[in-house]
Amino acid sequence: MTNRPCAAKQPIRPHDIRWLVLGLTLALATPAFAQPVPDTCAIHYPSDARIAWTCLRIRRGETLHGLFGSQWQAVLRFNRIDRRHIYPGVRIKVPRHLHQVDHFTPLPTLYPPALGTPKFILVDLTEQFLGAYANGRRVMSFPITSGSRTKPTPVGLFKVTAYDRRHSSSLYDLEGTDKPYPMHYALRFFVSANGIADWIHGRDVPGYAASHGCVGLYDERMQREYYGQPRHPILEDARRLFKWAIAPHHGTGGFHLLANGPPVMIIGHAPDFPPPRRK
Repeated sequence: MTNRPCAAKQPIRPHDIRWLVLGLTLALATPAFAQPVPDTCAIHYPSDARIAWTCLRIRRGETLHGLFGSQWQAVLRFNRIDRRHIYPGVRIKVPRHLHQVDHFTPLPTLYPPALGTPKFILVDLTEQFLGAYANGRRVMSFPITSGSRTKPTPVGLFKVTAYDRRHSSSLYDLEGTDKPYPMHYALRFFVSANGIADWIHGRDVPGYAASHGCVGLYDERMQREYYGQPRHPILEDARRLFKWAIAPHHGTGGFHLLANGPPVMIIGHAPDFPPPRRK
C-alpha cells in the first residue's frame, strides 16, 4: 500500500456537522465489527417450559430499565445475555409475568453428587447455566456461554487445578484488535493432551454458545476496560465465583496452582440454534 499525503485542513460547514452528528448516532446504535445479532428466542432450553414468555425485538431508543424496571437483570439472566449485546434488532425472551424470573435459575437447589463436598461446581451445558454448591446445596448460580457444538466444552468430572486473576488467551485476540483475549478471574479445569487449557472465566455473554471450549461468565468490569461499555459495571459473576472457589486464597499476582480446588461436573450439550444473523 502506498502512503497518501495528508489532506489540507478544510473549514467545517453546517452541512458537514449534520452528517457528523448522524454518523455518531448510527455508530452508537450499531454494534462494532458487524457482530452477529443475537436472537435468544431461537434458542430453546428445557426450563423454558416452566415460564410463559413472549418474544420482543429491541427498538431504537429502548433501554433495559425502561422496559423492565428493576427486573432488567433477571431478564438478562433468563436470556443468558449481557447488556453489551442488547441493541436495536436483537430479539429476547420476555416473561409474561416478570416476577417469575426473580432469582431465576434452572439448576436444582440440592445436587446429591455434591453432598459432603465443601465446594462443588456444576455446569449444565444444555441449560447454559453454572451452579456453585456447598455440601450439596446451591449457594449461587449464573448464566454462561460455553463452547458450541463445533467447538465443544468437554464434559465429565474435572477439578479446578489453577487460577489466574488476570489471565489472557494465548490463542485468540480481542475482536478487531491484536490484543490477547482477556480471561479475568480464570479457573482452570481441563488441559488437553496437546496442552490446550479450558477455563471458567469472565467474558462477554452474547446470548448463545460462543466460546472455543471455555465457560464464560459475566464480567462487566472487563467489558468496560476493553470495550468501553457498560459505563457503570454491575454484573460481576466471574469475580464472585472466583473469590468463592479459591478462598482462603486472595487471587493476587499471576498464575497459581491450586492443590485442592473444587470439583467441576460438566453435563449436557450446547443447545442447537440457528447461526446468529449479521446486521
